[in-house]
Amino acid sequence: MHAHATFQSIYRQNSDLIIYNDLKDDPVVAAFLEICRLLGERYNCENGRAEALTTACRRFFRLLADYTELYQGPFTGDPWQNYLLDRIILAENTFTLKAGQIKWEFFSDALKDAVGQDLRHLQALAGMGSAAYNAALARLASSTATTYDADGATVFPGDQLSVPDWTKLKPLDPHQPLQPPQAVRKEIKEKLLAAADWGREGAKLLADYHHSWGTGIFGMYWAFRWEGGPAGGRLVGIDRPDPIRLSDLVGYEAERGEIIRNTEKFLKGLPAVNILLYGARGTGKSSTVKALLHAYGHLGLRLIELPKKYLGDYQEILKILAPRPQKFIIFVDDLSFEEGEAEYKELKFLLEGSLQVRPANVLVYATSNRRHLVKEFLSDRAPAADREVRLQDTVQEKLSLAERFGMTVIFLSPDQEQYLNIVEELARKEGLEMEAAELRRRALQWALYQNGTSGRTARQFVDYLRGELAQGEK
Repeated sequence: MHAHATFQSIYRQNSDLIIYNDLKDDPVVAAFLEICRLLGERYNCENGRAEALTTACRRFFRLLADYTELYQGPFTGDPWQNYLLDRIILAENTFTLKAGQIKWEFFSDALKDAVGQDLRHLQALAGMGSAAYNAALARLASSTATTYDADGATVFPGDQLSVPDWTKLKPLDPHQPLQPPQAVRKEIKEKLLAAADWGREGAKLLADYHHSWGTGIFGMYWAFRWEGGPAGGRLVGIDRPDPIRLSDLVGYEAERGEIIRNTEKFLKGLPAVNILLYGARGTGKSSTVKALLHAYGHLGLRLIELPKKYLGDYQEILKILAPRPQKFIIFVDDLSFEEGEAEYKELKFLLEGSLQVRPANVLVYATSNRRHLVKEFLSDRAPAADREVRLQDTVQEKLSLAERFGMTVIFLSPDQEQYLNIVEELARKEGLEMEAAELRRRALQWALYQNGTSGRTARQFVDYLRGELAQGEK
């Protein structure tokens, strides 16, 4: 059993961290520190503090349960350790941000010492989950003094609320397959728990992790969605992005090669251009962009989905991305503008034309079924008495949007033979056994009654066929 002085010391040390000081404001960490503070008082129960301790324990359990019971990430250690490790890895401070830029050996000795001191204190805090629970139970059980509730009524020990065991909390599914960023996060968490001294080994482990994978949400996620709001927008991490891989895509190798080469130049810091992927629906434009993430995420590529309605937030987004070492593709999917929509002007500024220069670590990839992006009417070219005098200027402004992309890659709708080749290749990849003539006959029949010949139609047909054949085997 830990003495009250141990909890008192841990509370004091972790309430005044130097580099990781923001952690004390986290609700779960603050709730646990409050338990340590109360356990650090020599006579807290005899002095009528039993109710305060019970309340603190129940609050901590409630907050930790909210995080743990629906947790789907890499779970490591006990519930309290897992939570605190996630917060440490997610932290953005002088140490983590600098680690994203330079290697550990180039840090100043002063910063190394400060980080080491903080991490030793946090290591002690991480190891106190079970000890704090057991100490709280023992302290409450030993309380024989009369205490009083908020209304002044007498509360006897047997009337006190129970303290649930937070060490028994369990995640939703700790064994589900992990995405690459999650697998790396699990590895660093396991190494930290195994480290004897976070101040020495742990500091370098974290520095190496942040240097390779990034800091804050850019280390925890590879894919993001921009969500606007009245108080300003924010990046939301996508835990399980579309699993499509470049190897899953069939056809359009030449078109896809152009995009891959541009992306690889971008990652190497060479000149690269914004790309408009234009073509018929179902030809794999969006899938191509999404698949880049799994091919190059480990090299620092990050993908940000930006809905058309939030294009006006681009300056806010660029401010967030500019100082980061990662490379970012802002992905605008299914882009087109109707008559009266003015967001296309915001996109023009993002591509080229704003006083704020687009950072070198940001590109824009957009997909569209419309070549010129902005809907144009015949009436735009036929002036009437109530229309603007210099109508051609309006026409040129609309047409110039697509021209601001450095490259346009065209995905033409496949003809019948190309469609059948895609079906055959997808069926081969899935290991489907069917006579070739029958496969082609059914594929054409499917296209006739579904969405026509396209890569998407081919994928949908093969998925349907997989289910049908699997059902027939049962």
